[in-house]
Amino acid sequence: MQIDRRAFGLGLIGLGLSACTPSLPRGGVSVPSPLPADLRPVPNPAYDAWVAAFRDRAADRGIAQPTLSLAFRNAGFLPGVITRDRNQTETSRSLEDYLSIAVSEERVSKGRAAFARHRGLLADLQSRYGVEAEVITAIWGLESFYGERRGEVSVISATSTLAFDGRRGAFFEQQLTAALRILQNGDIPADRMTGSWAGAMGHTQFIPTSYLDFAVDYTGDGRRDIWSDDPSDALASAAAYLQRNGWTPGLRWGGEVGGNAPAGAIIQPQAGGPQFATTANFRVIKRYNNSDAYAIGVGHLSDRIAGAGPLRGSFPPDANGLTKADRITLQQRLTARGYDTQGTDGVIGKNTETAIRAFQAAQGLPVTGQPSQALLQALR
Repeated sequence: MQIDRRAFGLGLIGLGLSACTPSLPRGGVSVPSPLPADLRPVPNPAYDAWVAAFRDRAADRGIAQPTLSLAFRNAGFLPGVITRDRNQTETSRSLEDYLSIAVSEERVSKGRAAFARHRGLLADLQSRYGVEAEVITAIWGLESFYGERRGEVSVISATSTLAFDGRRGAFFEQQLTAALRILQNGDIPADRMTGSWAGAMGHTQFIPTSYLDFAVDYTGDGRRDIWSDDPSDALASAAAYLQRNGWTPGLRWGGEVGGNAPAGAIIQPQAGGPQFATTANFRVIKRYNNSDAYAIGVGHLSDRIAGAGPLRGSFPPDANGLTKADRITLQQRLTARGYDTQGTDGVIGKNTETAIRAFQAAQGLPVTGQPSQALLQALR
C-alpha cells in the first residue's frame, strides 16, 4: 500500500506541507468551507466522453447501472485536481521543519485532548488489535488533524478526473472502481463520499482500494463509516491496517538515540540532526506512508501524546545559516512590523516568503523573498 498512498500524496509530507498557511488547522472545530472554484465541476466534453466509455467498463466489473447513475449525477471534471497533481513535487523540507509542524505544540495538545476524549474507544482498539492507543491517535492527528480536515472534494469527481487525465490513469481508474464498489455496498451515500483533492477519505485518509481491504465496521451498524463525526470506524480501520501489516504489540516504534530508545536500526534523516533507533514497528508505520519523516512524525507525536517531552538533540543551521530560533525571531519581527507571517513556528513557508518580499520592497532592498542573517539584522 505504501506505493499507492505515496501516489495519493497522503500525510503531511505528501500534502506539499508549508508552514503558516490558512490550510493548516488553527484551533477550534472546523466547519465546512466553500470549495475553491477550481475544485467544482466544470463542463468538459472530453471528460464526459471518457465517463461514458468508463461506465461500460465499470458495468463489466460488476458495478450496477443505478450505482453509476447516482455516483455521476453530480460529479464532473475538476480542473484544480489536475493543477494540483501536476504541481506536486518531492518535498524539500528538512526533518526539523517537518517535525515543527507534524509535532507542533498545537498538534500535541489537541492529540492529548483527543486521546482523553476517546480513551475508552482507544483502549478497546488497543486490546483488539494490539496497536498502542497513542499510535492510533498520532496517525489520526497527522492524517486529518484529529478529524478537522477530512476533505470536502467529491471522491468520484476527483478520481474520475485523474483517471481521465491519464498521467496515472490505470491507477486512478482502479481507485474510481473501488469507490463505486464502496457506494454499491451501501457504506456511504454518493453525496457524503468526500475527501482530499486526490480522493483520500475520512479521518484516516484511506484510499478507496485500501478502504475495501482494511476498513472496519466497529460500531456494528452495517456500514464502515470513516467519514462520520464519530471516528470509531475510522480509528478501528487504522488499527486494523497496522495489525494486518505486521504490527508487534508492545514494541516501541523506536526513539531518539541517547534518549529512551530501544535497540534497532539507526537512521539520521537530516545530516547533523538527531539520530533515531528504529524497530520493525517503524517499518509498519511506513506501510501507511512510505517516508522516514512520516514514520518519525507518527512515532514522536505518539510519544508526546503519551507525555514525553520534545527531542533532546538539536538540528544544524539551515542553508541560509539560520537556526530555528533565528527563523522564529525573523517571523516575529516581520509580524511586529506589520508583515504578518501567519504564524511563528520557524518554518519558512509561502506566507513568510510573501511577508519578506513585502518588507524588502518597502525598504528598497532586492526582493528575493528569502530569509538571511542580513534580513534578520535589518529587522532589528
